[in-house]
Formats: sequence, C-alpha cells, structure tokens
Amino acid sequence: MKRLLLLLILLIPLPGLASGERPTLMVLGDSLSTAHGFAERDGWVALLERRLAQDDLPWQVVNASVSGETTRGALTRLPRALERHDPALVIIELGGNDGLRGVHPNQMLAEMRDNLAQLVRLSLDHGADVLLLGMHLPPNYGSHFTERFHDIYHQVAREFDVPLVPFFLDGVAEDRSLMQADGIHPTAEAQERMLENVWEVLDGMVSCPSSVVSCRPTTDN
Repeated sequence: MKRLLLLLILLIPLPGLASGERPTLMVLGDSLSTAHGFAERDGWVALLERRLAQDDLPWQVVNASVSGETTRGALTRLPRALERHDPALVIIELGGNDGLRGVHPNQMLAEMRDNLAQLVRLSLDHGADVLLLGMHLPPNYGSHFTERFHDIYHQVAREFDVPLVPFFLDGVAEDRSLMQADGIHPTAEAQERMLENVWEVLDGMVSCPSSVVSCRPTTDN
C-alpha cells in the first residue's frame, strides 16, 4: 500500500508544481529547529531530510527557522517565505519564546494565539498542509499560566482542523541529560527523539499529501 501511495505521488503533480519538481516541506520555527549549540547537520530538521530521502519520499526540505523567533516575528516573515518557497506542507514550531518572556501574561497569551492562528491561516490559504508542534513551559511559570499556554495549541489545531503534535519535546525536556546547560535547548543527542515525536504525525502527511489524496490524519486533541 505504501509503495502504491508513493507511486501516486510521483505520477500526479501537485498543484502549482511543474512536472518533475519535488514538493517543498518548510519548517517555520525558532532555535529548537536551528540546531542551536551544535552542527546544523545534527539537528532534527536535517535528520528529517535524511529520513525522507531514505524512505524514497519525494520532498525537499526548507528550514525557515530563526533562533530567538517569536510568533510575531514569524508572522512578518511568513508571506515572503510562502511566496519564495511555495511549500506544500508547513511545520509550525513556535511559541516557546513568547511564553518564556512571561511579561503581561494575559496579553501575551492572546497575542500568541492570534499570531499562531494567522500563521496557520496564511499557510492554508496558500494551499499548504500544516502541522502544528505544541510546547510546554517549565513548571516554575506556574500551573495556571502553563496550562493556558499549552491549551492554545489545541485551540488553534481544533479551529483549523490541522494535525497537532501535543508536545514537541516529549521525552526530552524531562531528561536533564538531553538538555544543554541552559536548561532550554536540547542537545544533539535529543534530536532523534524530537524527530520521532514529529514523525508519528508527519509520516502520513508526507506519504500521502492531502493535495494529492485526502488522507490528512485526525487532529490529536
């Protein structure tokens, strides 16, 4: 079945793509996606690119992530990135830097939610599939704030009916040996686990994009 789906992808051009071109997967993220503190080739985005090639899945990967990025900053960059790269799939990995600032929490949460919603909407309006990566904040920020922060990802995923990885750093953030000395950035050794967290949902999306066959996975809420 997987071979048949791959054959369909190869034979049926995606809308907006010339025959023979590979669809683009674009990662829009922050330092968690820029291999902060180690070689870029060891980051989860580079590992994803190699996984796709090993599985003979005809995608090219563009990493449009910027260290220190917020949802507001990404929103200013996204229209140009969509025009330049014309992605068929966008992975949005943002919000951590918004939350870590911890200033005016109610205002920050409202702005972050609105920004994430606009990022998803712009990507969908462009014709791309979207995968949203959820985050948790450290417990010292207080349970009320951290729960409201994390719930934003579920709200946006439900609103736009897009797939969600509930916690991008699941199995990583809880293990101090997989975190750098700053306690915020994962180590190179953690990148494979981060990729596996994403791949659990992404696998079905890259094997059978909704622009070719309707097979979008059910949102995990």
